[in-house]
Amino acid sequence: MTTTFTPNTLAMTSIDSPCGELRLFASEDGLVAVLWIDEHFNVPMRRPFANVSPNNHPVLSMAVVQLSEYFDGSRTGFELPLLPDGTEFQRDAWRALQAIPYGETRSYGQQAAAIGRPSAVRAVGAANGRNRIPIIIPCHRVIGSNGSLTGFAAGVGTKRWLLDHERRVSGNEAQLFR
Repeated sequence: MTTTFTPNTLAMTSIDSPCGELRLFASEDGLVAVLWIDEHFNVPMRRPFANVSPNNHPVLSMAVVQLSEYFDGSRTGFELPLLPDGTEFQRDAWRALQAIPYGETRSYGQQAAAIGRPSAVRAVGAANGRNRIPIIIPCHRVIGSNGSLTGFAAGVGTKRWLLDHERRVSGNEAQLFR
C-alpha cells in the first residue's frame, strides 16, 4: 500500500528482533523513533505521533536492514539519517552515546564528563531516558559507576541482552557490567 507522505506525516513499520518487536518511525528527513511495542516503552514525547501511516519510506527500509544486520552480528555501527527530538543538552548527551564504541560501556559520570558537564550526571541519565532512538543511539551502553546495570526503558533484561550480544560479537570477553 502506498501512502502519500507529507511533512506532517510519520511513516511507520515494524520489525521482529531477538529482544522484542520494534516499531520504527521516520519523518520526511530521517528516523525519529525506535520503540518496543510489546514492552512498556514509555518515553515522553516532545511532539505526539499523529498522522502515522504505514509506508515504504527509504529511511525505514535502511533502518530495517541495518537493525537486522546489528541483530545477526554483521553490523556494529549505523549509517542512518537521525532526527532526535530534544533540547540542546539532550542532543549533546545523545551524541556522547553515539561515541561509545560498540561492545564497550561507560558510566553516567563518564558520559557527563564527555559533554563537558561532569556534575550533570542525573541530567545525563534523564536525557538518556528520553532517547527515542535506542540501539541506534546506544543508551544501553551506559551503566552505573559501580558497574551495575541501571534502568532501561525496555527493561534491564533487554539492556543485558543488548550488552551481551555486543560483547559476543566484538569478542570482548570482559564482562561489561555486574
